[in-house]
Amino acid sequence: MIDKMKVRLGDVLELNPKESIVKNTIARKISMTDLKPFTRDIPTFSYEKYSGGAKFRNNDILLARITPCLENGKTALVNILDKDEVAFGSTEYFVLRAKKGLIDPYYLYYLSISQDFRNVVIKSMTGTSGRQRAQKDAILEYKLDLPNIQEQQSIAKQLRALDDKIRLNKQINDNLAA
Repeated sequence: MIDKMKVRLGDVLELNPKESIVKNTIARKISMTDLKPFTRDIPTFSYEKYSGGAKFRNNDILLARITPCLENGKTALVNILDKDEVAFGSTEYFVLRAKKGLIDPYYLYYLSISQDFRNVVIKSMTGTSGRQRAQKDAILEYKLDLPNIQEQQSIAKQLRALDDKIRLNKQINDNLAA
């Protein structure tokens, strides 16, 4: 039996955690176009002068908050940065950071692409058509039965293996095409 606890997501993650990059510093940028729908890994990025936008580190989850990117599954787990590197991207990201020891970052990623979670966040969208944005309270107030950290890691490990295999198969296909 899995030991679960009913929690508010806001109790186990930081939403848009504070990070800093000095203005005009050349930094890694992950734009919305760099994210592929329902794809964990980020395939491309650029280096640009920082002038604003969401800031994040490895193991943070980037979740599009604007229509139609959210509906199209633009969500990724940041895993391409150097140690202690802070990168930046679109102002239209929610940055989700797992609180250490409470929720596994990969478990949080897989939760963030689940249909139930996505439906709640999509239903929270407000604004004029074509420019609607999800509301942060939909994320913070989302309730779930959260397994203990060891069970989260076990579940995430199995899902990671599938994503790792997808990445490897894509690399093989890209090499064959070249």
